[in-house]
Amino acid sequence: MALAAAAVAMTAGFAMPQRTAAAELDGRVIDVYAEISSSSTVGSDGRLWFDAQTSHAGIPSRPDPLNVPIRTGVERVAGLDLGTVIRVTGQVMVTDPGERAALVMFGTEVEIVAPAQGVFAVAAQVREDFVERAVRLPEPGAGLLPGLAVGDTRAVTQELDDAMLASGLSHLTAVSGANCAIVVGAVFWLVALCGGGRTLRVVIALTALAAFVVLVTPEPSVIRAAVMAAIAMLTVLCGRPSAGVGVLCLAVAGILIADPWLSATPGFALSAAATAALIVVAPPLARGLARWMPHPLALAIAIPLSAQLVCGPIIALFSEQQSIVAIVANMIADPAAPIATVIGLLACLAAPIPPLADLLAACAWLPAAWISTTATVSAGLPGAQVAVIPGIAAALLVAVLSASIGVVLSVDGIAARRGVRGISVVVLVVAGALVGARMLLTGPLVGTTVPEAWAIAACDVGQGDALVVRSEQQVALIDTGMETEPLSTCLSALGINRVDLLVLTHFDADHVGAAASVVGRVGTVLHGPVGSPEDTRLLGELEAGGAVLIDASTGMHGTLGEASWKVLWPRKDSAAFQAGNDASVVLEFDGGDVPRSLFLGDLSATPQRMLRDQLRGSYAVVKVAHHGSADQDTGLYDLLRPAAAIFSAGVDNDYGHPRAETLALLEAAGAVALRTDQQGRILIGMDAGELVLWTERAAEPAPAGEPDDSGEPDESGGPIEPPDDPGGVEDPR
Repeated sequence: MALAAAAVAMTAGFAMPQRTAAAELDGRVIDVYAEISSSSTVGSDGRLWFDAQTSHAGIPSRPDPLNVPIRTGVERVAGLDLGTVIRVTGQVMVTDPGERAALVMFGTEVEIVAPAQGVFAVAAQVREDFVERAVRLPEPGAGLLPGLAVGDTRAVTQELDDAMLASGLSHLTAVSGANCAIVVGAVFWLVALCGGGRTLRVVIALTALAAFVVLVTPEPSVIRAAVMAAIAMLTVLCGRPSAGVGVLCLAVAGILIADPWLSATPGFALSAAATAALIVVAPPLARGLARWMPHPLALAIAIPLSAQLVCGPIIALFSEQQSIVAIVANMIADPAAPIATVIGLLACLAAPIPPLADLLAACAWLPAAWISTTATVSAGLPGAQVAVIPGIAAALLVAVLSASIGVVLSVDGIAARRGVRGISVVVLVVAGALVGARMLLTGPLVGTTVPEAWAIAACDVGQGDALVVRSEQQVALIDTGMETEPLSTCLSALGINRVDLLVLTHFDADHVGAAASVVGRVGTVLHGPVGSPEDTRLLGELEAGGAVLIDASTGMHGTLGEASWKVLWPRKDSAAFQAGNDASVVLEFDGGDVPRSLFLGDLSATPQRMLRDQLRGSYAVVKVAHHGSADQDTGLYDLLRPAAAIFSAGVDNDYGHPRAETLALLEAAGAVALRTDQQGRILIGMDAGELVLWTERAAEPAPAGEPDDSGEPDESGGPIEPPDDPGGVEDPR
């Protein structure tokens, strides 16, 4: 261990001069020459993201030698395969010291300097041929099949990706260590079936493993599994099979010596932990479960259960959701994964014979469809996920629950002690009671947790917008946030099954990321300017689900129940603001027990100043622009004079929203600050001409030495005096 630690320190030390030089480029627009070192995935921003190793970086046309890993996002172009040398122009940002990539680059221009050569070029062509063949198959399953077989996740939709995550099946979305084991085992068995000796079996299995790693690209989990499989094969070749824990530790130590930054990669940590769980935890769990069921069934349950118990605390460090249905979903879906992988790889190898390749791809589609359907159905079950605040506390809580489950189900070692078992039973009973109460409050009893007389709701969807306006049981949803689960939870709590008017202010992921979850339940879509093919695809899905699409522009108006709405921005066919934040749809609502309210999207100060001419009178409620960023127009809020200002932001978000100066600006305008990051879901209604407020949580107290003079009511709700003239104003048009 001392030698391994010293070697890791030396590797990190040798890399520091180059990483320090890279840090000096922070915030600059530069040219980078690099070789792509990973597969590419489509990010939430629509860019194609991949890892690369730089050779030169610096001012455009004169970059200096620099050798560091970099995470790069560019517009989608063909040919960005593993081993391709590229030149990218764009802005770079330095990362935290513990991150594997020294820089993150937002590319504006990309040029292929040298395409992939040799085996990398062959692997890229094989992948492309298989992906093209797979996506011609029907859904569900077509988009998932390339990920199961060759690690290409570009065809996986955001909706399916969310479902895989919610159901605990995300490890199947792309190639992982399990696939390496499947390939090695299948080749080893096939050679043995043909009469090959031990040496021949090991050599061919190692060769197949190397080819497989090149085909699927060397991701962290694949590297770990490949190294471990190679060591295991060598021990077989030497006639001295080693214990699994020893092989795993040797593999992990060797990988971390070669690349210490993998230690901070969640995928690598989860991969190693899951493997350790299968070696250490699964056997005693299987023996314990065998008390109540046949041993083969007990083993089948113990494998996904052990991995979930060990990986749960790690996931809780960075994830806001914990899957409750993961164990059952894995039991149902996991048997199909080896079939899809092996047949999918055979389809790749059969590419020179198209009819055979098509037949094999169709055969691999069936298990892929089974996995996809399992994910979708299990993710849609009530209480499939539990929201947690990621961090050490959440990890410790999940670890206690995981340990308790393990103790109760096992029969060996410490689990045999009566006191330990009794404590574990108590922990699980308490946890079960709390989960049951939550399911009741978000299911049959959901109506008891929400007051009836609300007209405006701000959903707590993290760093994003999702606001609801209701009048006479008709509902408008303004943006959807990024994640499906928080939006679905909020709409369920509010008793909303159908959206009459969906407003997509603009197409940033934090405003439209969860829009797919309401497809088929929307009457009309009012949207901002379209800026990319992804935007068009999303609108196409909504239209196919029965929605009527309207391209919003200034002057449009309509009704929602007894309330009226009016579009104040953007201007039609504006050359200055074509798409994005500054072309956000700005809506005004008024009448029918809906307080006069204004929703500003993500406008910056410049369009805010131009918007002033569209406004008449003050507003009772204002959704502050861009989550409360610092880029605000003071004159606009002086003109609006809102009684309540809604800030839709995520807890401890990286942007510092809402900014202190913006909070002070709204306070100076006379508004009460309502923050989803502190108060959760926020509801506003009208009672005898006064605003009435309900919040899911109490607001955080003001810092010591600063008076809390916000006038904000507690959780039970209370009145807020509206501004002068909160009523409707005749449309000057």
